[in-house]
Amino acid sequence: MEKILRGVHEFQTQDFPPQREYYEKLAAKQQKPIALFITCSDSRVIPHQITRTEPGDLFQLRTAGNIIPPYGAVVSGESATVEYSIAVLGVKNIIVCGHSQCGAIKALIEAENLDELPAVKSWFAHAESTRRIVRQKYEHLSSAERAVAATEENVLVQMNNLSTHPYVAARLATGDLNIYGWYYDIATGQILQYDQPEGEFLPFDGEVRAAAPLPLRGRMTGNGLRLAKAMNGSGE
Repeated sequence: MEKILRGVHEFQTQDFPPQREYYEKLAAKQQKPIALFITCSDSRVIPHQITRTEPGDLFQLRTAGNIIPPYGAVVSGESATVEYSIAVLGVKNIIVCGHSQCGAIKALIEAENLDELPAVKSWFAHAESTRRIVRQKYEHLSSAERAVAATEENVLVQMNNLSTHPYVAARLATGDLNIYGWYYDIATGQILQYDQPEGEFLPFDGEVRAAAPLPLRGRMTGNGLRLAKAMNGSGE
């Protein structure tokens, strides 16, 4: 806590005073975020840092494994956040961002015993499709490759879950909402985005690629697998 308390003091005495006018203007107007950014609760993932955005730009939703329950599965804060962001704040973009070395994904695909963590075990039920897809398609991969594949597949599964929410479904139908699937590699800073026509996650190339919530087609052959192989030292 000492580091946190010191940081609060330095913000109030050093950072805030020269930017007081900026924060006063920020507080005076209603927020109008560019996007709803859904990502994992992992403390190593900082949305504002990797997107170089400012306060007020991102409406954030963070959960273990960037999991979003399908509509009606539970009455949850996640559903309320999604609904509020679209219906009240008028968000037109949703980013679902998974990341490397995700503890939730590791526990999910390695079928760790979670009997002592009943809430976590119940939460993972909303990613059961991810676990079964990985078991069906990627058992032949190394553990590092399988983790990347699972993280990317989970992004797509959660995009599908999002599409069951009424406001999301309605805005997708009218073309007033875009959903993007991202994979963030912590060690390299690389961000891959899901390309629907190609059916894989590809590096940013200056073009924004909105993806409908559809699963990957066929075998994973994209940059994510190449990245995993490089991490695993197996090359192509």
